[in-house]
Order: sequence, then structure tokens, then C-alpha cells
Amino acid sequence: MATTSQPPIRLTGHKNFVHRLVFSTLTGRTIHISQIRPSSPTNPGLAPHEISFLRLLETVTNGSQMEISYTGTILVYKPGLITGGGSGGIIGSGTPSGVVRHEIPAGCTRGVSYFLIPLCLLAPFSKAPIKVIFTGPGVITSSTPTGDMSVDSVRTAILPLFNQFGIFNNIELRILRRSNPGPNGRGGGGEVQLVFGHQVRLPKTLHLMNAGRIKRVRGVAYSIGVSASNNARMIDVARGVLNPLVPDTYIFSDQSSAPLVPDRNNPTAKKKIGLGFGLSLVAESSTGCLFSADVASPPSGGQPPEDIGKACAYQLLETISKGGCVAPAAFSTMIGLMTMGSEDVGRIQVGRDIIGDESSIQLARDLVKFGAPGWGLRDADGNNGDVIISVVGRGIGNVGRKVA
Repeated sequence: MATTSQPPIRLTGHKNFVHRLVFSTLTGRTIHISQIRPSSPTNPGLAPHEISFLRLLETVTNGSQMEISYTGTILVYKPGLITGGGSGGIIGSGTPSGVVRHEIPAGCTRGVSYFLIPLCLLAPFSKAPIKVIFTGPGVITSSTPTGDMSVDSVRTAILPLFNQFGIFNNIELRILRRSNPGPNGRGGGGEVQLVFGHQVRLPKTLHLMNAGRIKRVRGVAYSIGVSASNNARMIDVARGVLNPLVPDTYIFSDQSSAPLVPDRNNPTAKKKIGLGFGLSLVAESSTGCLFSADVASPPSGGQPPEDIGKACAYQLLETISKGGCVAPAAFSTMIGLMTMGSEDVGRIQVGRDIIGDESSIQLARDLVKFGAPGWGLRDADGNNGDVIISVVGRGIGNVGRKVA
């Protein structure tokens, strides 16, 4: 793990915050992040969702140390060992032993996928299985205006990608209570459970350079606290766009009641929150590549379900048209697992728009600071404009559990 002889890695800004913390934990390097929203007149420093992620990281690790400045604009993080959250549940909470119950505050504007995706990146390198229940008034299971994908897309488009690295046993993501963003896009009162029980010594080296052709589309239309007819209207419009292109299209309909959360103005009463509807679509190619799209009704309302269905279908087609073997939402997960894998060269084909995105470039710069070799880039065969990225694994692996 981190040694006293190594100076901390100095980073600036709040972008790629969670991935910087994840790579710091995996490599054991202390990081010093400064200039976190220093010019914001009302909310400088760390945001509530970033504080919540730090608490989650402290729970699933042992020995992590964090120092936050008085204004919240400077963070020093010294990582510990990824243990999975210990062996005991929370006393009096009804939580089974070994299960972490993480509560997200009401002011959170990010979807729960903001926490799930980096946690899934840490889970294969844990000493013990990771079992976390996300609860509280701030849990949003749908997609959000801030750009987070829905939990449905994490379950169907992110978790299956771990199969490519030999990680596929005892992985489950359950949506216990659905929710959309509440008033002003804050909170939803949902509940999600993640069970990640497959720990490995080192992920397998990946060679993924054939995107194949799209063979099926699956999806979930969900309504929370509103009429189930919204689902039928979204499905009808989305199938009207997709059926001429992919006949094997099936969209599941899920209708649930709105979650209840305590009313701030009346402590003895509860109010409904997180009402709305949305659509999640995932396209699978003949070689196992996955592309996803998410659209949910805005917190302010006023958008008919037909517009949601059409927007989601076109968003899926746009994601596929970017090319490559990986969707933009899964790029950081795939590259992270390839970098932490065995000391061999892995290759993956991505679209030119994805590699040229600001977050992808920042990810490459951050990985170099954590000691990873630079990426090798070359044009893919054919005239599709894709790029093949060659990644040399660092061989970090799982230092807590010696398994094959």
C-alpha cells in the first residue's frame, strides 16, 4: 500500500473526482486535490454527493485517512486496504451481517449510478465480497439531468462487461424501490442493493477489436407514482423507431408507487417524492458489445412520454453511431480494469469521438500520474474512423486476497 517515501500525487479541480479516488485506492498512492470549486460564491469546495462518496469509500476500506480543509477546497486522501465493509451489520438497523447500509442525503443531485460505477470498479479487488444497500432521501435510481445513467443501464450495460475480464460470479444489482429526481432535481427516496461477490487476483487481459453488428435491443420503461399508461406510450414510440432497424426488440414495463420520505416541515408526516417516468435501452452486438441510452422525465414536468421514448431511441442510435466496441458511459470502467490487469498489452477499439472527449483525455492524464504507461493509439482497419487503444497493465491486482 502507500509508503511514506512516496510524495502525494497533486491534482487540481473537481472533475473525475471519483475515479481519482478509485485509482488512488487501487494503487495505494496518496493524493492531494486542490482548487475544488474555489470560485463558487455560494457553494465552494466539495459537493454533498462527493462527501457522501468519501464516506462510502471510508466504509468499504480499512485504514483510509482523509483531511479536508476548512473551506472544503483541498482534500488529502491516504488510501487503505479494500476490505468490503467489515463483518458486522449496523446494530438495530435490521441490516444483515456483512452488509453496508449507506445513506445518501436529501440534497444530492446525482443518480445512484454515480456511486455504483466506481464501487463496482473497486469490488473485484476487495478482500471480501462487497454488499451495499443505498438508501435515504437522496437516492435517485433513474437517469438525471446531470448526466448520470439509470440503475437499469448499470445492471444491463455495465456489469455484464466484467465478463470480459473473467469476473462473472455472484454479481447482482437489485432495485428495491424506484425513484426519479424530486423537486429541483434533488433526491428521490429510492433504494438499491449491490452484491459483488467475485474477487480476483488479476483481471484477464482484454482484446476487443470487433464491434460486430447489433442483434438485439432490450429495455425497461418505468413509471413511479404515475399512470402505467406512460410506459405503453414510451414503448410504442421507441419500438416505432427501432423495429425497422432491429426486429428483436423487447422493452419491459415496470410500474411502482412513489417512495415516501419524512417531511421536513412536519416530522410526524411523510410526503411522496421522486414521481415521474423514464426509459432505459441497451443494444447488444453479435460480439457482446453493449451500448446504452437513458432518458427520464424532467423534474419540472411538462414533457409527454412520447417525447421521452423518441429521445431515448434516437440517443441509442447516436451512441451506436459513435462506433467502437465500448459506449462512452463504460469507457472509464473498461480502461480502469485493463490498466489494473496483468502486465501485458490489452487492446480495445473505440470511436474517435469517445477518445477525443474531454473526460477521456483527463482520464489518460490522471492514469499517467498514477504510474500507468501511456496509451498506444493507431487507426483501426477499415474506413470507419475508429481508434485502437493499446493499454499496458500495471499488475496491481488484489493485494488483500490471493485468489486465482
